Amino acid sequence: MSGTMMHQQLTIGSIIDHAARYHGQTEVVSVETTGGMYRSNWAKVQANARRLASALEKLGVKQGERCATIAWNNIRHLEIYFGVSSAGMVTHTINPRLFPEQLVYIINHAQDQVLFLDKTFLPIAAKLGEHLKTVKHVVLMGPRDEESAAMVEGLLFYDELLETGDPDYTWPDVDENAPSSMCYTSGTTGHPKGVQYTHRSTVLHSIAGNQPDGIAISATDTVLPVVPMFHVSAWGVPYIAAMTGCKLVLPGPGLDGESLVRLIDGEQVTLALGVPTIWMGLLAALESTGSKAASLQRTVVGGSALPPSMIPVFKEKYGVDLVHAWGMTETSPLGTLNQLLQKHQSLDAQEQAEIRLGQGRAPWGVELRLVDESGAVLPNDGKTQGDLQIRGHWIVESYFGADGTALTDDGWFDTGDVATIDADGYMIIRDRSKDIIKSGGEWISTVELENIAMAHPGVAMAAAIAARHEKWDERPVLIVVKAEAQDPDEAELRAFYEGKIASWQVPDAVIFVDELPIGATGKVLKNKLREAYGDTLISGT
Repeated sequence: MSGTMMHQQLTIGSIIDHAARYHGQTEVVSVETTGGMYRSNWAKVQANARRLASALEKLGVKQGERCATIAWNNIRHLEIYFGVSSAGMVTHTINPRLFPEQLVYIINHAQDQVLFLDKTFLPIAAKLGEHLKTVKHVVLMGPRDEESAAMVEGLLFYDELLETGDPDYTWPDVDENAPSSMCYTSGTTGHPKGVQYTHRSTVLHSIAGNQPDGIAISATDTVLPVVPMFHVSAWGVPYIAAMTGCKLVLPGPGLDGESLVRLIDGEQVTLALGVPTIWMGLLAALESTGSKAASLQRTVVGGSALPPSMIPVFKEKYGVDLVHAWGMTETSPLGTLNQLLQKHQSLDAQEQAEIRLGQGRAPWGVELRLVDESGAVLPNDGKTQGDLQIRGHWIVESYFGADGTALTDDGWFDTGDVATIDADGYMIIRDRSKDIIKSGGEWISTVELENIAMAHPGVAMAAAIAARHEKWDERPVLIVVKAEAQDPDEAELRAFYEGKIASWQVPDAVIFVDELPIGATGKVLKNKLREAYGDTLISGT
């Protein structure tokens, strides 16, 4: 007789059931949209997720149908994550920072049946409601509120909806390859595209992404995901947190530095995750409040390139390790994470710090490669730049509702990034392919120019763009927001590049602005900057 092993479906429901069974009393702390604090635990999250699933079935929502959220990181959003997906429905998180036209397009394209909203975003439903073709129910994430009820006809209230649900509801049998959640890209051109994750891809992403060389969350951690739950499932943290049973702190709408300092100190946060702009604000708040963020051990930084100057400040002043990561909506999102290898232990601190500046190496489950313009595979020598491609267990194959594949003929996804990869697999994003500057046939990395500028004490934010040039085709121009109470001039900033890069790579001009255009996911909109300043170097402009 053949020896066999048990086979069980890899599902979201199994994750929240594990959290409730073995970590039921571990706290889940939520900053509410109203500003107050709410304390729950994993057992209550699971019970409410079951109630929600039951209530949605009673409303007529079927397996495979999408339930949208426009919400902050809070306890009800977490319950929706698990209740909707575990019931075989699809949790569709929507970025509230998108333009109204994009919101309408996304909700209609996804054919969302239910729309969950935090009160902050209720005006969206009030304003756009008549344009939403498929939404049957709008649910305010909170208790009954008569003022809100007057804004949207037929408005339901989350807390009342839960009361109609069965706390003993049993998760249906769900195939691990069925869709569990969905997020649309925030592309700067064309319509956003839907990326639909499966139960299997999400569970594998959670396991592989949380290895000791990954995010490395344990049951002893207190985790603060500042990265929004509406952006690529908060990098998978809600699932990893439930899988490990750690204490989870959800920051609500207050993502300013001082609010985060209060949460970190008040809840003894050990790990926080977010984009670089968040950590700039946190550094300023630590300075102004005098807090040492004593509990904080690590932060995971992604979304855009990390200014190198931030790493030593966090480490030397506050004892916090900044861990660089890279990914995108199409990669669930984890593609790489920067942890050192055994052979790096003998290097001095400066040499180790230089390795940590890049985006890191792929965990088990994904592969990376570089190709040239003709599609030929390039060497992993740490020097040769090429178009970065990826494949793996949690990488998109096709976009929701789209004809055809999103992959190359040989099954890889083209990320749109230009990168280098060394012999150990360490990847460094050199630029977005649409942003990189080609000057006289040579490449100039906008990321490198920005990192150098950000190390100047007079610079709060910087963006480098390609400006048209009569002789060299393109030349770099630096757009700068000055730091508070600082007044650097153009000559000073251009001189700051001396000895750091080749002289021909130094920006031709520095333009000072009050603010940079920021997109829906916190990234600088360089297409807007190119429109505004792309002809700066052309004679007569």
